[in-house]
Amino acid sequence: MKAESFQSRSDGYGPEQPRPTGLLDVLSVAAVVLDVDGRIVFWTPQAEELFGYTSEEALGTYAARLFVHPEHLQSVVKLFEEVLKTGRSWAGSFPIRHKDGSTRLTEFRNMRLLDDVGDVYALGIAADHSLLQRVETDLALCERLINQSPIGLALMDPDLRYLLVNPALERIDGIPAEDHVGRHLRETLPLPDIDTIESALRQVLTTGTPLLDQYHVGRPRSDPDHEHAWSLSFYRLEDPGGRVLGAATSVVDVTERHRAAAEADRARRRLALIADASARVGTTLEVEETARELADIASTALADVVTVDILDSALACRRKARPDNGPEFFRALALKSAHPTVALGAADPPGDLIAYDGDRLVTLCVHTGRPVLVRHVGEQDLPRIARDAEATTLLARAGVHSYLAAPLIAHGEVLGALDLKRTRNPLPFDEDDVILACELASRAAVAIDNARWFQSVRNTALTLQRSLLPDHPPHHTGLELASRYQPAQATTEVGGDWYDVIGLEDDKTALVVGDVMGNGIDAAATMGRLRTATCAYADLDLEPGAVLQHLDKITCELEHYIVTCLYAVYDPRTRQCRIANAGHMPPALARPGRDAALLELPSGAPLGVGGVPFETTATELGPGDLLVLYTDGLVETRHHAIDDRLNVLLSFLDEPDRPLEEICDLLLYGLRHPDDHDDVALLVARAL
Repeated sequence: MKAESFQSRSDGYGPEQPRPTGLLDVLSVAAVVLDVDGRIVFWTPQAEELFGYTSEEALGTYAARLFVHPEHLQSVVKLFEEVLKTGRSWAGSFPIRHKDGSTRLTEFRNMRLLDDVGDVYALGIAADHSLLQRVETDLALCERLINQSPIGLALMDPDLRYLLVNPALERIDGIPAEDHVGRHLRETLPLPDIDTIESALRQVLTTGTPLLDQYHVGRPRSDPDHEHAWSLSFYRLEDPGGRVLGAATSVVDVTERHRAAAEADRARRRLALIADASARVGTTLEVEETARELADIASTALADVVTVDILDSALACRRKARPDNGPEFFRALALKSAHPTVALGAADPPGDLIAYDGDRLVTLCVHTGRPVLVRHVGEQDLPRIARDAEATTLLARAGVHSYLAAPLIAHGEVLGALDLKRTRNPLPFDEDDVILACELASRAAVAIDNARWFQSVRNTALTLQRSLLPDHPPHHTGLELASRYQPAQATTEVGGDWYDVIGLEDDKTALVVGDVMGNGIDAAATMGRLRTATCAYADLDLEPGAVLQHLDKITCELEHYIVTCLYAVYDPRTRQCRIANAGHMPPALARPGRDAALLELPSGAPLGVGGVPFETTATELGPGDLLVLYTDGLVETRHHAIDDRLNVLLSFLDEPDRPLEEICDLLLYGLRHPDDHDDVALLVARAL
């Protein structure tokens, strides 16, 4: 009796009546009623869905035992008693035990109930926590999107009256949000084809098919003197049960779209120019070539006359403490014109070093590190652009009417400037041109910076390398000598190849060729140490194998270095050449009237392996015999077999009576490629 009375009060809608909203169905809210003893007296179908127990299993059962974990039992009982005693409701999330044994976080609302005879009950309203949280998140997201969207949004009822508008739509049509509510679309959006729009909107309500991106033109109340264009889109709104709630309208102001279309086309061309620059600028590690590539790109679409000037201090890798207001020395690197013009005569020829005073615009550009733009060049501006009065006259004759200088900045250092002038192009430089010029300059500056440091490091290593190579005396008894050292062209640094000619007692001569594996200053320094040691051991008149044995011990003390070496001693009195090899390429021997061949020597282990003996082999050098010692950079490539390359080497020695300098050049230019990745040491000796 009590239960029936309570049930009629708690559910005012019969099963045949429709729900007032679909949201409760989405949430599947469950209701559970407990008596004062904590037994379940009411159990809804949604409770069965949420907890897993049928009404037959739940009714009459103590709720705490049914779906409360033992560790939570005490706190739940205390909470239950407090709700019944004080009448204060409790809300929160709580982990419950589902019938299948799993634990599920559930959102609860608990409150005390009284029936018509004064009995006390506890009502628990529950929903799945994750589902409720997702719905809350969706609602919050929708509210944020509507209120903060830059697009005008409106919700309309089935009669096409406003229910809600967002701030963006207020700004678009100039009417406060509260003045929209209850009004029709035609009352707020003054469009000449409003009948067509309303007809289309009713069709959307009927069919449910969205109508997107419909362009319309009119004069809004917020700006009645100018026409505006809008893009309208319509969508039908339905509840989860499929009932039509109305329509959503989005309004986007596209007045500037036709102007933006022209700008977009211009931007596409500029992006294509930047992409082209990314591919074409910085293809080599040469400063001058990189500057020429930048000038070529800039002259195609940005300027009529382009120059690239680098600060002489930056080119020499000397960092300045800070910019000042004084003059600057610029090295002209590139000059390019889109068409013949006398303005070329006003520019500094590439390679020249020119001083520009502090009041010149290009000097101002490098001092501030900011672009300098003169949209419309007047007579008073030309003297600040040109280097002297004669150049000023030439620029005036060429019709220079707009000027732009963009700094070349890499890693925070100003390297120079990209100098741009317009003569035939009637448009002045604008801010977009400034952005484009700075982008091109920035990309090129990184490449120039890499190139200048590469050249600096490479020159340093090369200078060290050459300083460590021997300066031969003009004559060695019984031998005619020629040598070459050629650094690598395709790598960032020189290597550790070397050769040496050492005069010994009794007119003997030691010939040495070696290769320190690796490159750069460290390899060159290691080479210098080994060359010094070789000279010291050579003076002891040791057998070549013994000399290599001593060098092997020294190399073992040099961490991470492996060295190949060929050491030979020629005695002109016996015409005997004694040779030992430490993992090096075999020498070539060419005799008059006979085919050139490689000397058959025990290859030996490279220096630095340690503990491996080196054998000495004797061979006779008759008058006119030619001995060629070389490093592997002369014959090794990435695309050819080494045997084929050695055969090519021997083919160049078919005339051993040629001048030795000619033979050296023949070998280098016949076997070397400009982009070879290794350096070469070459030593050629002819017995007299």
